[in-house]
Amino acid sequence: MQAADIDGVIASLDKIIEWAKANHSRMGYFAALYRKVTVKVKEGIAAGVFDDGARMERLDVIFANRYLEAFEQYHAAGKLTRCWTLAFDTSKRWRPLVLQHLMVGMNAHIELDLGIAAAETAPGEGLDSLKGDFFKINQILGSLVNGVQDELARVWPGLKLLDRFAGKADEGLANFGMKITRGRAWQVAETLAPLSQADRTAVIETLDAEVTKVGGVLLFQGYFFSLVMLLIRLTEKRSVRKIIEILQ
Repeated sequence: MQAADIDGVIASLDKIIEWAKANHSRMGYFAALYRKVTVKVKEGIAAGVFDDGARMERLDVIFANRYLEAFEQYHAAGKLTRCWTLAFDTSKRWRPLVLQHLMVGMNAHIELDLGIAAAETAPGEGLDSLKGDFFKINQILGSLVNGVQDELARVWPGLKLLDRFAGKADEGLANFGMKITRGRAWQVAETLAPLSQADRTAVIETLDAEVTKVGGVLLFQGYFFSLVMLLIRLTEKRSVRKIIEILQ
């Protein structure tokens, strides 16, 4: 399932999405959102948004292949990072909200995979030249916030009321959160870029454990929070297939 270019990434994500819809798998939630982001990155490359479009495509492919490999290994009972194991295991559970499924997937992919992919794309001293394009992705992600909010509101209608109350504040917080998350991913890249492959492996194992802990917090933040989430969950749409189609 490994992709050679960004079109291959999109094709692989399409296969996962169709598989998820056919099997009523919540793995399709993250895949649907990820496809949307990838298409936006492809459009940005074509529009000349990035200083080095070819390098950005290379980063996108290396980044996506970590997810595709994890997906494949999970189904083959192979070896994959603990943070992705948590995300995929969570997809089998009814209780988490759609938003939590998305967040635990983004946690694994951005907090761990993105920094690794950046270090592989521009190792050593070459990493500095990637920084500008790396953070331009924030603008692309920011442009998707409103649309994703609208989709989540179709999954859970109560979100519309919260959005009216919060106004633009929630969108600002979402953009701020993405900047912080990608900032941490850049720090991971800076840590890994100068290291040998052997040294990287040891650091990645430590980071994986830390990211997995964060994923656990995203899923459970105490009994009161859990009760509130359950009440929301009971009013979300029930059809996994329909939710995937909404997120597409």
